[in-house]
Amino acid sequence: MAKRKGGELIAEFLIGEKMPYVFGICGHGNVGLLDPLYERRDEIKLVSPRHEQTAVHMADGFFRVSHQPVATLTSTGPGSANQIMALAVAQTDSSAVFSITANVPTSQFNRGPFQELNMHHQADFDNVIKPVVKRSFQPTRVEMLPLAMRQAATTMTTGRPGPVNLDVPYNLFQEEGEISNEAPSSGLGNRRSGASEEDVAKVADWLVSAERPVIFVGHGVTLSEAGEELTKLAKRLSIPVISSPNGMGTIDMRDPLSLGFIGRNGAYAANQAGRHADLVLAIGARFDDRSASSWKPGYSWNFPATKLVHVDVDHAELGRNYPPDLAILADARAFLRQILSELDRRGVGGDARLVGWLADIAGWRKEWEAFIAPGFEIHASPIRPERIVADCRKVLPEDAIISLDSGIHHNWFMQFWEARRPQAMLNTWGYSGMGFGPSSILGAKLAAPDKVCVSICGDGGFTMVPHVLCTAVEYNIPVIWVVWNNFAWGAIRDLQYAYFDGREYGTAFRHGANGEPYNPDFAAWARAAGVDGYTVTRSQDFAGTLEQAVASGRPALIDVHVDAEIRPPATGAWELPPIPPKEPVFGGPWRP
Repeated sequence: MAKRKGGELIAEFLIGEKMPYVFGICGHGNVGLLDPLYERRDEIKLVSPRHEQTAVHMADGFFRVSHQPVATLTSTGPGSANQIMALAVAQTDSSAVFSITANVPTSQFNRGPFQELNMHHQADFDNVIKPVVKRSFQPTRVEMLPLAMRQAATTMTTGRPGPVNLDVPYNLFQEEGEISNEAPSSGLGNRRSGASEEDVAKVADWLVSAERPVIFVGHGVTLSEAGEELTKLAKRLSIPVISSPNGMGTIDMRDPLSLGFIGRNGAYAANQAGRHADLVLAIGARFDDRSASSWKPGYSWNFPATKLVHVDVDHAELGRNYPPDLAILADARAFLRQILSELDRRGVGGDARLVGWLADIAGWRKEWEAFIAPGFEIHASPIRPERIVADCRKVLPEDAIISLDSGIHHNWFMQFWEARRPQAMLNTWGYSGMGFGPSSILGAKLAAPDKVCVSICGDGGFTMVPHVLCTAVEYNIPVIWVVWNNFAWGAIRDLQYAYFDGREYGTAFRHGANGEPYNPDFAAWARAAGVDGYTVTRSQDFAGTLEQAVASGRPALIDVHVDAEIRPPATGAWELPPIPPKEPVFGGPWRP
């Protein structure tokens, strides 16, 4: 075997894993890897955003759309530390990211060289990153690289996907060894565990005998690409489907069996169905506090009075928040195919027993639609939030991809967005990191260049990562940012209004000279970066402006002035202990 540099081994490995991109930022620690990437630039492309957080969010967005992991690259010290929040977002939302970080050279371990962390252990950055990745690998010789890379890639995509870290002392990029790469990992989706025959039979028995069943789906169904199987099961047995945000689109949300999101800002019919169900089949869902009304009985769910079957590929989620009557460790698609096969074997089809249950749900949906309808029809300046959602639904094509940041705009879209397809609604849900939405949409567009990709983001979140404008221009990534401009950290200001007698402090954006509401001119900011910029203050103008931005095929930003005094109507609860939660605005809690 010919001697090869560690950097050459890494580049070859990434290509062998079919990673088309490295999202990374240069530094003295990784310059030794940039040259091998240059040599292979026709096979793997380096995209360099202006901040390491955005690099990881881009990789996260790329994975959520394509289910193909890509790599990130950062230098020693601060550059790698800048990833931490974005990796936490990827970890809690189960996105596979191959994070390559550089570290100080092995010959200088524990001598305190430039940017070494050594208070507790030499070259100790891997202990900084460990809480936000599935595992961190730190090879210290070139000969250790192939095994570490293969194990990292396998860890990243096995079971519940997530980010991994390869922390490389930067001398390894240039040092040589007589070695070859190991075989590529088998990739996501090639290891699908199923349920036992006994459990499948038991679930089938319960489904066909339940009088008020619902299916609750989360990101696990999206990751398993099980939308087709989910839809078949729901339609076959006429069972309504409730979705977490990351499960939205696995069944077409305009289908009558789709009830939408559940929880504080869920749809009324979803919360009512959850409260009244006698059987819940949860697949790839976590029952986190926001989708379970902080686990308060009667607000979204009624366990243990309601029978629960919990299916998940991650054993740690089974029983974490609700003890299931039946826990099944299985991949979502494998399990759904097993259930469908069991129903085939039994010759089971539609069930007239559920006519009454579906009629109840239709009644709740009608009540809810009558309550919310006026807000969707009113034209105003500033613009009512419902109009933004409605016009996005009207203008954007069915296969459009949207990303949502943390903030009040996300609550509105959780409640009223109608995702038509899976992998088309990107949420920062588990860790809820600001900056995800405006950044991840760049990765989403690279994963799906033929799709319209739109980031709906708050004014606060966008201001955290405005450099995304530069990346869109530099790499010709024609995405659209809709900046939800309410001149405040609106979601937190609303909490102050609700719980602290309306005393606002530190949450409104005001001009220091006159105290008036203040934000930069986002449209002018965009134009200064080379991005088309628009400002919309009247609801009559938003749809046309969005149509123009979509048609242009260029990067564009729309600064939309939204009425900050209108809040999404709560139909569940969310608790900030020890403060008692507010009661639902529409539809009080049901008690068994």
